[in-house]
Amino acid sequence: METPHTEVSSPYRLKPGPYSSHTMLLEEFPPRGDGRRVLDVGCAVGYLSEILAQRGFAVTSVDWPNTPHPPTVEFAGTDLDDGLPPLQGRFDYIICADVLEHLRAPLELLRECRERLAPDGLLVASLPNSGHAWFRWTVLRGRFPQHERGLFDSTHLHFYTWQGWVDLFARAGLAIGAVRSSAVPIGLAFSAWDNSWPVRALEWLSFISARAWKKLFAYQFIVRARAAAAPPTYPRT
Repeated sequence: METPHTEVSSPYRLKPGPYSSHTMLLEEFPPRGDGRRVLDVGCAVGYLSEILAQRGFAVTSVDWPNTPHPPTVEFAGTDLDDGLPPLQGRFDYIICADVLEHLRAPLELLRECRERLAPDGLLVASLPNSGHAWFRWTVLRGRFPQHERGLFDSTHLHFYTWQGWVDLFARAGLAIGAVRSSAVPIGLAFSAWDNSWPVRALEWLSFISARAWKKLFAYQFIVRARAAAAPPTYPRT
């Protein structure tokens, strides 16, 4: 997996492991961009944007104003809780990587993304699974920790299980056509042992379990969605 050059202190960083959500998101794109347009919504410091730009995609990244970003991509600063900034044209791909759960109104943003998709365009997203066995067990014990990242990220405003995500996308007029399940990034939690054989084995076991029972063992859902044939008639909120 390619690695970007952007290096900025942040609790969020590229997850390059073979069973990670970032690896699976990048696998949704062809190896050559040939100038196809990509909108990276909530790009953080641009680790995915930079990799896609290196492949030859024309990337526009969106995040907070003044967020550091790679020089190889176009950047538009905005508060995503206010919606997308003014943008030119439509996009062949839109990425929502680890962002929707942080927003006050993810439905409204997804609706805007739908309107920005080119005909036959794809929206790819990574979505945390609040139905994961560890999440359920933690809540069952009467605990709801506040972490810097992960399923109990203190900046998450929404907590969806698989069906909750499916319903949210449907209300936005997006039909999920494919889903994959990522493994728990154990190497990030135990960085001193990252890439050791016990960690690799545990991540592989997590991945296999998620493939067998995604609703209970997927750490994140990686989905591919298209605009539905007809947008829903739900009133805008």
